[in-house]
Amino acid sequence: MSTHSLDTGNASRAGHKAAPGAVVPGGAPSGAEAETPARPGRDRYLDLLRAVALVRVVVFHIFGWAWLTILFPSMGVMFALAGSLMARSLSKRTPWSVIRGRLRRLLPPMWAFALIIVPLMFVMGWKPAREEGLWGLIKLANYLFPVGAPPYPFESGDAGGLFDQSWADQAAGPLWYIRAYLWFVLASPLLLWAFRKVPWATLAFPVALTAVIGTGVVEIPGETGLALTDFAVYGACWVLGFAHNDGLFQKIPRYVTVSLAAFTMAFGLWWASGHLGPEGWNFDEIPLAEATWSLGFVAILLQYSPSWRELPGRLAQFDSVITLANNRAVTIYLWHNLLIMATVPIIDQFWSIPGIDAFSAELDAAYPALTLVLIWPLLALMILGMGWVEDVAAKRRPRLWPNGSTSAGAGAESGAGPAPSGGAHRR
Repeated sequence: MSTHSLDTGNASRAGHKAAPGAVVPGGAPSGAEAETPARPGRDRYLDLLRAVALVRVVVFHIFGWAWLTILFPSMGVMFALAGSLMARSLSKRTPWSVIRGRLRRLLPPMWAFALIIVPLMFVMGWKPAREEGLWGLIKLANYLFPVGAPPYPFESGDAGGLFDQSWADQAAGPLWYIRAYLWFVLASPLLLWAFRKVPWATLAFPVALTAVIGTGVVEIPGETGLALTDFAVYGACWVLGFAHNDGLFQKIPRYVTVSLAAFTMAFGLWWASGHLGPEGWNFDEIPLAEATWSLGFVAILLQYSPSWRELPGRLAQFDSVITLANNRAVTIYLWHNLLIMATVPIIDQFWSIPGIDAFSAELDAAYPALTLVLIWPLLALMILGMGWVEDVAAKRRPRLWPNGSTSAGAGAESGAGPAPSGGAHRR
């Protein structure tokens, strides 16, 4: 499956994978999906899930802990929230107007991202025309409309450069999610029609497709195979979003949902135990395990969805952070890998401190923790510098820090749309 994992400061492209925003009754991760301003009618439970998913993505791409993919399957959650919001919009407007609106919110932040990293790739020696001829240049169009995989060099720059030579692979890795999201948006009118005609068959189809193309029974080479695998793995979660929007979880006894979900998740664990790869229990690298575990996990989350108008209890203290994450989910998702790499030269400055050599072992061990500390202020700077593109894409007044605070001039907030977890490929 398109699974790509970003470990601490380094990554290798093993596949594809990392999504933004939502509103009652459904949602997704990033400004690309925001439909309504933040107000008492927003579902803060869905906003909380989206924010947790984004944080989990960033933490996973710093530490590379495989168990995080089991603890919280971020991508499945993000696609389910996006599917719910998509169904909500399709129930109110024509398919073309919904698709056009999604593309308008999704593509400009990606274009801003590409406007910076693609020239950097060329400056650092990438020559796609020399490598693949005219086809290499044609594939660059995927940075404008990512129906396919945006190309990038697997090695870029010099070994002694500021960034690791895998920087382009890691920086462009999250784009797998943009492509998958685009596929789901384009397919949603047909998928929603099929779901409302034959719901169980529509829900089961992506899992069956994963069992065929994600396990090697049928092999589809290249980026086409990776794209189809991503579509299959997360298709059931997207369809669960339809079920959430249509209120079907309220019609099914809770014990039925939980029982079926537990069985599905148990199958995922069993399948993974016999198909562990180089990264062990990293479900991102085991398509059928990822599909079934995410399906069961998301079903339980949506079955118990409390539809909060406000964050309850102690969660209320995180209201502004959650609002900011939802309003800037695309920005966070697109840029977090590059910013993780940007922490490396900053942390390396510690070695210039006199006498630090005596603590080099401790400093090496603390590298991931230092990265975790530094990534948040760097993300804050990126939100200030590039986040406003999400507002322009949504035809809103640009805002520097949309955390819901009127004193900060945030004004009306909107949910996040398609963001996600993904590094040099993976969630």
